[in-house]
Amino acid sequence: MAANGLNLCSFFIFAFLIINGAKTKPTVGIFPPSCNRIECPKFEVIEANNGYEIRSYDSPMWMSTAPIDDISLVNATRTGFLQLFDYIQGKNEYHQKIEMTAPVLTQVSPSDGPFCATSFVVSFYIPKENQGNPPAAQGLHVQKWGKTLAAVRQFSGFVKDYDVAEETAALYASLEGSKWFDAIRKAPTADPTTTYTVAQYNSPFEFDNRVNEIWLLLDVKDYFGM
Repeated sequence: MAANGLNLCSFFIFAFLIINGAKTKPTVGIFPPSCNRIECPKFEVIEANNGYEIRSYDSPMWMSTAPIDDISLVNATRTGFLQLFDYIQGKNEYHQKIEMTAPVLTQVSPSDGPFCATSFVVSFYIPKENQGNPPAAQGLHVQKWGKTLAAVRQFSGFVKDYDVAEETAALYASLEGSKWFDAIRKAPTADPTTTYTVAQYNSPFEFDNRVNEIWLLLDVKDYFGM
């Protein structure tokens, strides 16, 4: 495992991007318009700074796919989205339809294997009314995060594989030297989100006001000990 929790493949990508400078403007504090129409997990902003904000999420719950191995986040997200869309349309143990929510998360765990193969877990946020007893489904599982802290960077447009690497590198760079950087490195390594997570808030059919985010999870004990 390379420095700061990154694997060898992603480490060189991020180092190249940081040295050469990310070409996107740092953005934070944009409220996703889709959250005015559909349910999104609630959070509190702990700190907003140049290029990032620190959020506290109160025990969000997600319905998630099994790991999807691919070299493309875009392709893996599409595969996982279709499984989860079938789930909310009633392909579950209770044959129950469930409301669409946002964001769609893609948890990214790069490996050290050939061609920078990567493992992706795609998730839908479970609505509050279904969290007490979410219906099970083959190939899917529930993630209960507990209280969660995340460093977040926002970007617009349709998500592309190269953009994700660039935005993640820029988020790491903006956090260096802050009190939050060590908290990211100390986050539990067993959790795949300790690498990074991509959050997408818009339907594929929406072309304007698109909001996407990179999340880096922090060690909660470090925060409450500060």
